[in-house]
Amino acid sequence: MSLNLNKVVLAGRMTADPELKQTPSGVSVLSFTIAVNRSYVSKNSDQGERQADFINVVAWRNTAEFISKYFRKGSAICVSGSIQTRSWQDQQGQRRYATEVVADEAMFVESRSESTSQSSYTPDAYTQAPSFSSNPGSAPNFEDHNTDDDLPF
Repeated sequence: MSLNLNKVVLAGRMTADPELKQTPSGVSVLSFTIAVNRSYVSKNSDQGERQADFINVVAWRNTAEFISKYFRKGSAICVSGSIQTRSWQDQQGQRRYATEVVADEAMFVESRSESTSQSSYTPDAYTQAPSFSSNPGSAPNFEDHNTDDDLPF
């Protein structure tokens, strides 16, 4: 008997405004990065120091459209999905690899009153349902795209 489990839940902040794209066949896709805080204890003191991991996420179809509509740079977001790895050959013939989270669900983390105090949110950002979930069934293969966008930090 084998056990296969690939489930990820992350909460963090969007590092840039999302930009919804379409595949040549018209499927909505959104690639973005979230900064996820983590704590660690320094070897030289008992005090914890915060660091962030920058996690690449991709969303497809309705989940991509939902995120694009309601989230902006700095927005707190919770995504759940699975980890996926892929590889491709770049223009120089080098083999490139990527590991990213494929988001099946996206949820708001902050209340509307908390969000309106942030300059990166739109005032009407939280007037709809608090989350969106898609059927993770058959996402199309990833198409080559550049994930080396400049981070705003």
